[in-house]
Amino acid sequence: MEQKKFSKKNKVLFIIHDVYQEDNVFPLGIGYMAAVLHNEGAYTEAYCMDVFHYSNEELAKHLQENEYDLIGVGFMAARFKETIVDLCKVINENKKNAWFILGGFGPTPIPEYMLRKTKADIIALGEAEFTILDLLECKISDGDLSQVKGIAYLENNKLKLTGAHKPVNNLDELPLPLWDIFPMKEYTSCLGLYRQRSEEKIFVMLTSRGCVGKCNFCYRMEKGIRLRSIPKIIEEIKLLYEKYNVTGYHFQDELFLMNKSRLIEFKDALEKENLKIKFSCNARVDIINKELLDILKDIGCVFLNFGFESSDATVLNIINKMVTTQQNLSALKIVKKEGGIGMGLNFLWNNIGDNANILRKNADLIKKYNTYDQCRTIRPVTPYPGCPLYYKLIELGKLKDPEEFFERFTNSDLIFCNVMEMSDKEAYKILHEVNKDLILDHYDNAGENMEEAYKQINLLKDLYEGKITNFRGTRSIFKKESSSLD
Repeated sequence: MEQKKFSKKNKVLFIIHDVYQEDNVFPLGIGYMAAVLHNEGAYTEAYCMDVFHYSNEELAKHLQENEYDLIGVGFMAARFKETIVDLCKVINENKKNAWFILGGFGPTPIPEYMLRKTKADIIALGEAEFTILDLLECKISDGDLSQVKGIAYLENNKLKLTGAHKPVNNLDELPLPLWDIFPMKEYTSCLGLYRQRSEEKIFVMLTSRGCVGKCNFCYRMEKGIRLRSIPKIIEEIKLLYEKYNVTGYHFQDELFLMNKSRLIEFKDALEKENLKIKFSCNARVDIINKELLDILKDIGCVFLNFGFESSDATVLNIINKMVTTQQNLSALKIVKKEGGIGMGLNFLWNNIGDNANILRKNADLIKKYNTYDQCRTIRPVTPYPGCPLYYKLIELGKLKDPEEFFERFTNSDLIFCNVMEMSDKEAYKILHEVNKDLILDHYDNAGENMEEAYKQINLLKDLYEGKITNFRGTRSIFKKESSSLD
């Protein structure tokens, strides 16, 4: 029998913080880290505040009643002030001898700020499947933290960076996520998928990591793009069906659809195993043509999510989108004409170079090519720490540092930093007019309750006027078909 590094007395707790909604996405990063720890013999536990909406007081009680070596929390920057700050206080007060570790897209680009603000012991930088093993080994052996690669911590009140850990280059080496420690009944029943039958189970999966794009509003923890092999993807699909009756997937890859040959290999593998699935995925516009759409429809794709971002060529260049307005239009026309696949039309506004006319053109494109699968509105861009836009705003003197970012940020539907030649009041007036029109257009064409439309419109108005801060957009969950349909 292979010797394990750890035993069940070596305990790691992963806390999945609440996002105050019911359509919760399974935490894939934590699932993978839990799996590598489990494979080495450690005891791993998931405390799912997102699913069960446990209070901070309930978390405190749980920590008081249990002992752990490591306690981990991952998060995005948007949730920091709203949720993470108070959560960290509770963990620090009740962690006992555990090392408290933060990770993910939120803390990785600004580790010193996060360490000082949260009083966490360690920041795991980037993907942490290997890092978490080294941290547990260091903790139980009373080792030298400076020898653990891929982390940041404070020593004598000074930031210590230990250098990058080796990336997970071969994704097939990773075990599948440790689903068994999570409430899978809830995670497989809370997400919607376009044309989903009411009894179908929907889940999330990664078939790759990374992206070829370099958009100025995106931050990535690792460079490049890495692919899982098609046989490993098929293995995961089969296991999720056998264990949890999952037949539909949101492929969470930043770029699932990247070339024709990989798509055909996936199609052949599904057919060989006689697997019938439905899925949604992200795609770039410059690869879309009728042949690819036919293949996608054949293998169960029901929704394509595109980041069109803008109808203006100058803005696309400033964003560094690496596509043209003509390629955007071509993708819109082909998907709408061919039918059978829903389309996510994502546009951003308040990029450098934007104005009112561009916003209206963006909205016109949505209305012209909308497939009415979701209620689409246009959001202002947010310069999250780590992305090129964040540093550009610092260079322009419009933003100082992480402290100022989190002082100013409240909601991604609000204008964080106005870079246009108009006042905030004027920008919000135009944004509300455009989004009101989009909401009414959706509810009218989708045949939905117009009272709900006006409720959404009024919520947006209250958000833009500063009366509320917690409204997060209008996109409704995908409609489920009746189970009696063929």
